[in-house]
Amino acid sequence: MDKTDIPGTFNAGAMLAPINETNMARIWNKHKQTNTTLKRKVFIGMSGGVDSSVAAFLLKKDGYDVTGVFINGYNADGCEEKDAEDARKVAEHIGIPFYVLNAREEYFENVVQYMIDEYKRGITPNPDVMCNKKIKFGIFLDKALKLGADYIATGHYTCLHRNDEFRISNFEKHINSPTYRQNPKNDSKSNPTVGLPAQAGGQNPKFCLYEAKDRGKDQSYFLWTLTQEQLKHCLFPIGGYTKPEVREIARKTGLPTANKKDSQGICFLGKVKLPEFLKEYIEPRKGDVFDTEGNKVGEHDGVQFYTIGQRHINLQLTTRDRQQTANNIKQKTDRKPFYIAEKDVKRNALVIAEGSSNPALFRSEIEITDVNFIDPLSFEISVRARVRYRQPLAKAVLSKSKNRGRYRIVFDEPQKFIAPGQSAVFYSAHEDKNGLREMLGGGVIT
Repeated sequence: MDKTDIPGTFNAGAMLAPINETNMARIWNKHKQTNTTLKRKVFIGMSGGVDSSVAAFLLKKDGYDVTGVFINGYNADGCEEKDAEDARKVAEHIGIPFYVLNAREEYFENVVQYMIDEYKRGITPNPDVMCNKKIKFGIFLDKALKLGADYIATGHYTCLHRNDEFRISNFEKHINSPTYRQNPKNDSKSNPTVGLPAQAGGQNPKFCLYEAKDRGKDQSYFLWTLTQEQLKHCLFPIGGYTKPEVREIARKTGLPTANKKDSQGICFLGKVKLPEFLKEYIEPRKGDVFDTEGNKVGEHDGVQFYTIGQRHINLQLTTRDRQQTANNIKQKTDRKPFYIAEKDVKRNALVIAEGSSNPALFRSEIEITDVNFIDPLSFEISVRARVRYRQPLAKAVLSKSKNRGRYRIVFDEPQKFIAPGQSAVFYSAHEDKNGLREMLGGGVIT
């Protein structure tokens, strides 16, 4: 058995079977023996949540040959067994094979260790981006293709387009583009390849990622590392639905995860708090806290445990500051909250700014490295960009930096809480006919 495989189940009562070439070959041979049409095969990553559950249901409903896969990565609180069981129940409910892919070692090395190392350097990493790059669209995609899959799918809220403007993720029934295989009736039930890219004809289509229909849930921000080679093997079934619509589909179809709460925070930490987790790997070290005028106002446990824009709730106040706070209380004037404005790793010092509108919290220009473009761009160009998840898109200009291998983003208006190590992701300046913007790429803030 491959080290990345552990036994999974097809359905309730089915024999345990690992994900390997032998077992997958049996499925393919069955089609040959029964002389049935071989459907397009999709491996869908199932997290045990409602989004990937509905995505799996939609794929099955649209005629794909679907296999559910739970990716067993590192989890600090051990809740992965419950999530895997929820995913298995969904697979059983909709009638698809189900496996567990053991990627614990790879996950720890590529995601967890990366996060620890970056925090040690004093910058704020984005483990969700790295998980997508290395695990879901790395190890999982490679494994699926080796086992004969045409595509992988996930429950991400994003829309995948081809250069002919057809939105694959919506799973529309009527397709007029000649670049897609279809029968004369445009009937996806009798022709399960409807809605999939045509492979014949020597075409080399461009794939584009767009915002999801539900902008409040849009996850394109976390997918900026994807390439054309990866995207041609991807499907995002729920990108054309809102979260309430996804919940409604789950309830109407009786999916076991219909009412399951969404996960919050860093997925592999579960209920474990980030500072508690980091202190297992990073030794706390007392340092000084300064205000924007250079006055020492308190102490902290180490710059590695803080990020730019974080509200400073555990400030150990000096005598002068305690007196000022007491005066504010006496005068019934509450002091504005403090936020981390700067981190000096060498000095192990923090600078805090009072009030969320303090100028010290804003920057108009940033540089990014490790840049990836979904498709090559010309420079310089006007874009819309964000420097953190769910931040409103802001007008900016993207250009090449004088520093080799880096790019520069200059915002029309100063942006708040820009943290080195986080992702800056840029989108098209104009919306498409559906009111959505194309995600062009991104990079790591320096």
